[in-house]
Amino acid sequence: MRPWPPTTSNPRVLAGRSLAAILYVDGHVRAYQGTKKIGKLYSTRLKFPVPATEETWVSDANGAPVFVVMAAPGASLAGELRDLLPELRVAVGDERRVLVGFDRGGWSPTLFKHMDENGFDVLTWRKGETADIKEEHFHDVSHTDEHGEVKTWVVADTLVDLPLNTTKKNGEVFQIRQLSRIVATTGGGTRQIHILTTDRPLPAGEVVYRMGNRWRQENQFRYARMHFDLESHDSYASTDDDEERIVPNPAKAKSYQKVVAARNAHAEAAAIADINLMALKTPAEGSTELSVTVTSAMHNQATAPLWEAESALIAAEKAHKKIPAKLRLGDLSPGQQVLDTETKMIHTGIRMAAYNTAMTLAREIRTNTGYRRANQEAHALMRQILNQPGDIDTSKRGHLTITLEPLPTQAKTMAAAKLCEHLTATKTCYPGTTLILRYKIKNND
Repeated sequence: MRPWPPTTSNPRVLAGRSLAAILYVDGHVRAYQGTKKIGKLYSTRLKFPVPATEETWVSDANGAPVFVVMAAPGASLAGELRDLLPELRVAVGDERRVLVGFDRGGWSPTLFKHMDENGFDVLTWRKGETADIKEEHFHDVSHTDEHGEVKTWVVADTLVDLPLNTTKKNGEVFQIRQLSRIVATTGGGTRQIHILTTDRPLPAGEVVYRMGNRWRQENQFRYARMHFDLESHDSYASTDDDEERIVPNPAKAKSYQKVVAARNAHAEAAAIADINLMALKTPAEGSTELSVTVTSAMHNQATAPLWEAESALIAAEKAHKKIPAKLRLGDLSPGQQVLDTETKMIHTGIRMAAYNTAMTLAREIRTNTGYRRANQEAHALMRQILNQPGDIDTSKRGHLTITLEPLPTQAKTMAAAKLCEHLTATKTCYPGTTLILRYKIKNND
């Protein structure tokens, strides 16, 4: 680890300046409540494994969904990210670099290297324990967000080396930028958290801000669950899963837990044996003898629990080694089903369009209507406007006019009228026609 001082002489600066987009990638587990035999996935929201399907969502910097794909059964986020890179490149449309943010589920130094070499910059949290950064490396950094609000943090900006293959132990590493923060812990005190990115020119304050912005995608899931029925499966049609598919053997994980327990018991027995042997070799208090004779029988009695623990550990390790790490799905869970995805993905596309429309209207209310409580009520007012009754008028040549009823209060009606003016000014055509859309509030001409 060493401090990272960004300089304009770094060759990556030019690449960083042509950053095309900021995208966030995350998996979404949708629990299944039917009677069919569906494979289980761990639900972070529910905190336990449930029968479920999983999708991989890609969102923009504001948390608005860009596209979604069904994740392969049992696939990791790291694997899904690697497969998604060509789709992300098509979505961007050119060869500029793209900053891709994701959580620790995508942790893979090999993936980081692959993304960096293919024009994508990584933005993620560091996984696992690592040494704390020295206090002298921390400095104040700031970032001004899209609303003009200045945010500040105390950050250490360093470079670290990540091993690329821990199993081969060949010493190959990938160098990556690490930004560290000191945060409070629940029980008092502090700890360090670390952000990793391959984008070296990006200002430290913006890196921290962009990593925090990943929660906008989580907020999108939460909002869509509440208002767009995101958790609905829409279709309960299913087909047989591929019984030849190789899947992890859960018995392997259970046996490893027994190995861990046996190792802990062995360590505890070794400590107790050391204490007992030391007690045997130490003369009794008040004794004039300088040494104590320890017989084989006494030694064996003191160390007997240790030998028992060692035998149990050897047996647990042998049993664990015999269990295969992976099995055919047909051997592990015959008759397992997978849900049909076509209908679900069509409905999800409609929900994504509806969500993006709703978020755009809420943003327009906040920025273009002058509504005093827009920061607190933009989304509620947007939903109220969308549910407001009104008239559709096609009598005027070349126009389609939407006229809404006034809202309950004058302030809301005025905000809706301003929104109508702003939307009308875009001169948008109604899809499939040449009619220009116009929006009005009744008795507000």
